[in-house]
Amino acid sequence: ELKEVVFVIQSQSNSFHSKRAEDLKRDILKQAADLGKEFPTVLLIHQMDRHEGAWTILPLMRDFSVAYGRNSSWIFFCEEDTRIQVVKLLEILGRFDRSKEWFLGKALYDEESTIIHHYAFAENPTVFKFPDFAAGWALSIPLVNTLAKKLKSEPLKSDFTIDLKHEIALYIWQKGEGPHLTPVPEFCTDDVNLYKVDYCATTFSNFLPLCGEPVKKEDIFVAVKTCRKFHSDRIPVVKQTWEREAALIEYYSDYADMSIPTIDLGIPNTDRGHCGKTFAILERFLNHTSPRTPWLVIVDDDTLISIFRLQKLLSCYDPNEPVFLGERYGYGLGTGGYSYITGGGGMVFSRIAVQKLLASKCRCYSTDAPDDMVLGMCFSGLGIPITHSPLFHQARPMDYPKDYLSHQIPVSFHKHWNIDPVKVYFAWLAPNTEESHNGKKVEYNREDL
Repeated sequence: ELKEVVFVIQSQSNSFHSKRAEDLKRDILKQAADLGKEFPTVLLIHQMDRHEGAWTILPLMRDFSVAYGRNSSWIFFCEEDTRIQVVKLLEILGRFDRSKEWFLGKALYDEESTIIHHYAFAENPTVFKFPDFAAGWALSIPLVNTLAKKLKSEPLKSDFTIDLKHEIALYIWQKGEGPHLTPVPEFCTDDVNLYKVDYCATTFSNFLPLCGEPVKKEDIFVAVKTCRKFHSDRIPVVKQTWEREAALIEYYSDYADMSIPTIDLGIPNTDRGHCGKTFAILERFLNHTSPRTPWLVIVDDDTLISIFRLQKLLSCYDPNEPVFLGERYGYGLGTGGYSYITGGGGMVFSRIAVQKLLASKCRCYSTDAPDDMVLGMCFSGLGIPITHSPLFHQARPMDYPKDYLSHQIPVSFHKHWNIDPVKVYFAWLAPNTEESHNGKKVEYNREDL
């Protein structure tokens, strides 16, 4: 029965995201009404705000078990852009014995072991499957109850949440003692408009959001963090690739080099975090750029980014709200903690977010503190939510499953390890995949990168 399924939408409190999640909730309830069924429970993660780490889902298992452990059969999780055919979903869930422990989803796996997953299953990473959240995934109530019991006796140990879908699958697997992910072919990430959608219980509608006119590039100020030792190898890559897309760009270093040019902020370079440098950039943005420039993007000198796509993405966000956007990580979320935007994929701030941050007097506890984590701590203390977009990437394309990237139009990648970053940019991020480079048409095959 539909009333035995609890739908959990992995929503966010930013106005753009919460509206999309509410739209999906309305669609699920409308389908229920059209079927003449009793309404299911539909929950929005961001409204469970007594948990700072609600988005990491595992801290909610005990609540789910208490509230739904007796009268429900399934908890079905989905993203705000997942589209659900309720009748088809019920038919699929009906195939599985609801008295047993089931973990269902569209299976992703690593082609090779990757730093994002701490090189897990290094001998053969393809053996471990984890769910593509965009397609939706489901836990049977017996499994929810088991997880809740385990979490009660053994609180979550991991300090960091880096790739939630992989970490949840690892936790459920319990080193082979718990269930593996059971792949469900009808959980799809194909575009809603494709012919095979009739076969799918779920589809995914959003490759790159666009809400009206793209933001003007003159409304985005880009700050590149660099240091003297990388001027000769990393900065030329920026200049050959995405610099031309940016109207307002400055390079911040520990040395003023007029040939680039770089600006010496008077902060010595540090080997670890760059908190002092980042806060100096924030101060400079607030005090030395036009107050009419609503957006700031801070990137590393080895970040590859599409400003062209960012202009489209930012059309969906209100610059009058405090927005802090990028790829979300978590620290200590099982026991309080905070979320943060990981720096390598790029950090996007609305001017008002920077104003509120600097007015708060929250600052680095040391010059070499990790800037992204300190920013997460500060914004958490201010009650300003982190806004996650999966289109920003802390690692290289080869570090992600191909099937996961296939339903994205990515905004950024990071790191130059063992790749040709210029080729990666033109294959993955250039405004047109067939880009004119040095007067020649070049097309790179993503499969090779």
